[in-house]
Amino acid sequence: MIPAQIAGYALTLLVGVAIVLLAVQVYCDLKPLLDSKTDVFSAHTVTVSKNVTVFKTANKEGLYFSEKELKRLKEQEFVKEVAQFNSATFNTSAAISFDGQRMSTDLFFESVPDSYLDIESDEWQWDSTSDFLPIIIPEDYLNLYNFGFAESQSLPVVSPAVLSQVTFSIFVEGNGKSKVYNSRIVGLTGKINSILVPEDFLRWANSEFGSAEEKGSSRLLVEFSDASDERIPQYFEANGLNINKSELETSKMAFFFKLAMLFVTVIAVIIIVLSVAFIIMSMNLIVQRNREMFVNLHNIGYSVRDISRFYKVVVSVITVVDLLLAVLLVLWVRGMYIDRMSALFQTGGGFMPMLAGTAVLMALLLVVCNLFTGRVIKNITNRQ
Repeated sequence: MIPAQIAGYALTLLVGVAIVLLAVQVYCDLKPLLDSKTDVFSAHTVTVSKNVTVFKTANKEGLYFSEKELKRLKEQEFVKEVAQFNSATFNTSAAISFDGQRMSTDLFFESVPDSYLDIESDEWQWDSTSDFLPIIIPEDYLNLYNFGFAESQSLPVVSPAVLSQVTFSIFVEGNGKSKVYNSRIVGLTGKINSILVPEDFLRWANSEFGSAEEKGSSRLLVEFSDASDERIPQYFEANGLNINKSELETSKMAFFFKLAMLFVTVIAVIIIVLSVAFIIMSMNLIVQRNREMFVNLHNIGYSVRDISRFYKVVVSVITVVDLLLAVLLVLWVRGMYIDRMSALFQTGGGFMPMLAGTAVLMALLLVVCNLFTGRVIKNITNRQ
């Protein structure tokens, strides 16, 4: 085989395989981040409410979503799912004793389906026989205390770990009934700006202590099938709905990242296909140039397998060496970015998907190249 043809096949195959394996490895390293609901790559879910106008300040009923409005929103092509905030319809307060002093404050509670929460806690559960009520608060609340209130009042700052150990009492009353719960903050959410309690508790408490009147929901959680759809801002503006655009931007970031990974992978696959086509065309040219020699070898007793063995070995060795070099190249590149990436967010998808992809790609390339080489030589010898 001509050295230039071998070098061309080896170089293009190395580039294509390295790009594919690197794309697989980067995706595996970022998969924990993509699967989690972090501030960097949050799910395609945003909080939606109605714009507050002068007329709605006088009549708060206009802030609630009607069944007709909910149905129309769910029918939009870019909307995947809609969930409602459930609000407490009873009076709530919290009290804590500290250093011999008792402090209390009024609260409000809301709940959302657990699938929309960005934390996981074994304590996030409630039943009617329990006197413990778990609570989730926004991260912003703790930040406001630490970097605002605590600074101005010369109070100590509180870490999330310390905050989760603080217990306090929750007083619930309404309809002539009251109850006291022991409570603790079991998590901080960076996604939902509200004080959250389990849905089971809020449904039970509303029926036990709250108003029987159903007002509907004033806020929604809307999950989009494609956060980059141009119709989203147009629809929300036309219908007087308020949406957190920063949440939408993070959703777009995740969408475009996956799209970019897909684009790079497709380009790499095209490079691999072209490299295989290049070696196949070169092999076909070599066979045609040496057609008489192959026919003579076949006539004196050499089988097609014997004649094609040299070419199969050469192509196979080049393919295997290229894939091994590609793996080493990917590991070297990964070593350059993984430390910095790990310092920013959770990573660590492991090497198994990349190594499995290498094995599959190696087997596929060896089978295709060897089958074609044998078939070309067989076709030449059978014609004589």
